[in-house]
Amino acid sequence: MALGTATDPYELRFDAGRISLDLLATTHPEERFDSVEVLCAWIVGAGLVPPGTPLAHAGPPWLVEFRELRGRIGQLVRGSFAPEPWPSYDIALARVNDVALAAPPAPRAVRGEDGTLVRELDHPPECGALLGAVARDALELLTDPVARAALRECEGDNCPIVYLDTSRGRRRRWCSSEVCGNRERVARHRRRVALTRA
Repeated sequence: MALGTATDPYELRFDAGRISLDLLATTHPEERFDSVEVLCAWIVGAGLVPPGTPLAHAGPPWLVEFRELRGRIGQLVRGSFAPEPWPSYDIALARVNDVALAAPPAPRAVRGEDGTLVRELDHPPECGALLGAVARDALELLTDPVARAALRECEGDNCPIVYLDTSRGRRRRWCSSEVCGNRERVARHRRRVALTRA
């Protein structure tokens, strides 16, 4: 499975601007976390662990935990767009705060084969440590007024992806110009062609 691109909507994506928002994108266009292997690929692709980190101890409970955190973060992020948070907002906030208490995996620098310093983890990461890193990212995002003001929902048809708009002038409209933006341009072109034929 290819990682990191936004050209194919069925691949894992890492273009929302924050790890916690990239986690939310794993539900669209369908559930991405359908196996432990995909979850591990996401963990590496999101930069939570360096490439080559052993994750053989990951199992189905990790899928449950990541999906649960994703749901809670989704409630908080989408709640930030609402004029008033709904009742489940406080429950989600308490859960994400609790998850964020776990210390993230401890990195260390070691010499690579070519002599340069590379990052690796002190020991294979536990699920709670990885969840804690994502929860902390979400809390930092939601408590930073500048970052929170840059949150946008994609304007693409049926696209629920939320991203951080860091574009010049803050005029980004789509989660990805190559995916939703391209669909909108094609639809606009078809409408113009249909009008000229009418």
